[in-house]
Amino acid sequence: MIVSPDLPAELKAALEARLHGLSRNDAAGRAATISQTYRGGGNSVAIKSEADALAYALARMPATYAAVTASLNALGEIRPDFAPLSLLDVGAGPGTATWAATEAWPSLKRFALLDANSALRELALDLCRGSTRLRGMAYQRGEARAVLANADPADLVMASYVIDEMDDAERRTLAELMWAKTRDTLLVVEPGTPAGHARIIALRAQLIASGAHVAAPCPHDGQCPLQAPDWCHFTQRLQRSQAHKQIKGAELPFEDEKFSYVALTRTPVTSRLARVLAQPVVSKIEVTAKLCTNDGLEIARVARRAKADYARARRWRWGDSVMK
Repeated sequence: MIVSPDLPAELKAALEARLHGLSRNDAAGRAATISQTYRGGGNSVAIKSEADALAYALARMPATYAAVTASLNALGEIRPDFAPLSLLDVGAGPGTATWAATEAWPSLKRFALLDANSALRELALDLCRGSTRLRGMAYQRGEARAVLANADPADLVMASYVIDEMDDAERRTLAELMWAKTRDTLLVVEPGTPAGHARIIALRAQLIASGAHVAAPCPHDGQCPLQAPDWCHFTQRLQRSQAHKQIKGAELPFEDEKFSYVALTRTPVTSRLARVLAQPVVSKIEVTAKLCTNDGLEIARVARRAKADYARARRWRWGDSVMK
């Protein structure tokens, strides 16, 4: 099942219902202030009120949802038989990743969310009241590492845009705790920046050493073959609503969200397809693509004279898993 990068209809309706009587200028100002705090190394403490939480959700929820769904789609492609029953969403914020997982897996029955921010928690609970599946979700407020100690294990554990708010020691501790609560699969999504990639690679290496196996995006459990200044990241395009454009102060009808991610599992993955690491270059002579393979980094060149292979390579897109 492929999940659309656009917010589900139920969530859109819930957000739009909160827009009535809202000053778009005030929300845009709050969203800009929160964004500046994040870029300066701050965290969700900048979100102190109901108005702050709503401004943040209107500005960031669509892009975060798009990145998480792209990651879940990649995981689902590699593991089409995965059917989790329980979800643990760490640093859940307004519940974005939980909504995405709900769309990806109808099998999910139990939802546990954790976050230290009371305003985001209240917003998440309000947004899900109209959802039949999420209405009974459990959302505990508290610092992630403290709350995780008493959390029940889950088939799927997720942390999206969370570990960037911590120092190295805190990240290592959180990674260990999340893995301990993972029955099957752990998904971590971060901004698609060199720093975000570095955090993903460090967590990946730490948990592989603890017995984890990579499901996506890497086709191997070995060391990342990319060298600085290159870094592993992907992009997902999403359409902007009128309200989204106003809150963001944007003119374009779309946004491209760059993200890095890793999905780790308890059991080895048998499917080891190559991963397209950048948008391929298509010419009349050949298709050139940067691939991460089981043997390392490869620049694949598929000549036009190999008609079937060339036609197939022309359909490759950044982030796809493909046969070499």
